[in-house]
Amino acid sequence: MDLFCRSWAALRAAVAGLADEDFARPSGCAGWLVRDLVCHLVIDAQDVLITLATPVTAAPTRDAVTYWEVSGTPPAGDDPLDALTVRLAAAYQDPALLRFHLDDLGSAAGRAADAADPGRAVGTRGEVLTTGEYLTAYVLEWTLHHLDLVAGLPQVPGPPAAGLARSRELLERIAGTPFPAALPDSDALRIGTGRRAPSGAERTRLGALAGRLPFVLG
Repeated sequence: MDLFCRSWAALRAAVAGLADEDFARPSGCAGWLVRDLVCHLVIDAQDVLITLATPVTAAPTRDAVTYWEVSGTPPAGDDPLDALTVRLAAAYQDPALLRFHLDDLGSAAGRAADAADPGRAVGTRGEVLTTGEYLTAYVLEWTLHHLDLVAGLPQVPGPPAAGLARSRELLERIAGTPFPAALPDSDALRIGTGRRAPSGAERTRLGALAGRLPFVLG
């Protein structure tokens, strides 16, 4: 629960510190500008608020690892929701409006998470998770998107080390095997989820795992 709030606060602070011109730069999400990524974060914040306000009495069907739908195919950009996100982001025009909307909804999502009962079951995407497991899954979401945000903006602070470590652990559980210890957490996450291709040396270190990449999370 605490790591969710810390990871989310760090990501929102990074967005708040962006210059207006940064919103027009490419992000680490293929085909998305930074403004598109930030608009996606607004939608994510809405999803968190909706889920935390959707308690259920059924037993959990997923946890922080099985929450994710995993494929080996990176998004092609033709998904209807992805296309809607790009149109919504363009409609903001002034980056200050997008920055404000994320801060407004994002702060509310952070407060709701901080006040939530980690043992309470909630429903999302037709599945049931405990609130604690749901928010743990979102540590991975925030961390990956924080890496996406700073991919072309090296001057912007990256994700917290604790969030990187926890996200790597989750990805390794999804993969069913650890990534080489020589790979820093940020590289393991980027390579593991297909955000960049491994170098020759990294592919050698990965061994048989290289043939199973990427683990595209949806």
